Amino acid sequence: MTGERTVGERTIGEQVVGEQVAGGGSGTDDFYGRLRAYEGRAAVAGGEGRDAVNEPMIRHWCEAMGDTNPAYPASAPPTMLQVWTMGGLSGHTGGSIRSEAYDELLALLDGAGCTSVVATDCEQEYLRPLRPGDRVTFDAVIESVSPRKTTKLGSGHFVTTRMDIRAGGELVGKHRFRILKYAPARRSSAAKERTTEVKEARRPRPVINRDNAGFWAGVAEHRLLIQRCTDCGTLRFPWLPGCGACGCLEWETVEASGAGTVFSYVVMHHPPFPAFDPPYAVGLIELAEGVRMISNITGVPYDKVRIGMPVELEFLRVDADLELPVFRGAVA
Repeated sequence: MTGERTVGERTIGEQVVGEQVAGGGSGTDDFYGRLRAYEGRAAVAGGEGRDAVNEPMIRHWCEAMGDTNPAYPASAPPTMLQVWTMGGLSGHTGGSIRSEAYDELLALLDGAGCTSVVATDCEQEYLRPLRPGDRVTFDAVIESVSPRKTTKLGSGHFVTTRMDIRAGGELVGKHRFRILKYAPARRSSAAKERTTEVKEARRPRPVINRDNAGFWAGVAEHRLLIQRCTDCGTLRFPWLPGCGACGCLEWETVEASGAGTVFSYVVMHHPPFPAFDPPYAVGLIELAEGVRMISNITGVPYDKVRIGMPVELEFLRVDADLELPVFRGAVA
């Protein structure tokens, strides 16, 4: 085999990472079975928040986020859920709270050449608001380990943990956190991927989840839908699970007229990216309804775009599987 090297008693070729052969085989299956054996095991057990939920931290968070909701700091913004579980720069009292099982899983991936890590996404579920004085406890479980995946960064496995967060023994929220443990792609492989991307020239796919699926369903029908709180009537965009003005979780939709103006814009020159042909203008569009959204500006040269320019909604099909709302401007 070309490029063989020996590690311990195993002979490893160019396309083998640890015990996994890139292309499949029983070695890959056996290794993935060892990884999956960690599913359901504890990642954290008996974790305790360093501080009780408190007004100063809530106030600092709201100031940093520009959140002026009058409901705070009498309760904590739901998106602060993970804040109360963090150990800070000095860590949790008594040292690391990670379980041996989680450390073993990461060590197993390290030994297989997946020595790099990147956080990919998180999901949160809110069951009741946290209030000043609440003491938070939490446990986490290794929920899933994916089969081997090849990404632009390299080849590896997605590891998902689920943290259950409680206050006074009551479940108040769940936090899923996903990382990719991967072996960095070789330079030659990365070059091939870039060449493939240029040939395919596909736009990045939008991330569609349960919070924004209705928006994309509207796009498919050539309708630009805005959320409206059924309690206070506040319009909001982008789509969110709750109202930023009053905290109500109930909402309905309003179809935008499609008229708007350029509130602000940038002209993208660098870096070049497959499916995009710089320079091009990206605008922050203020809709007639009062909300703002980011989109491409079409119909006028990039150097003719101006703040205050009127624009009109149109739908641009960028490939067979993707259609996007954009805004066509008109030069005076």
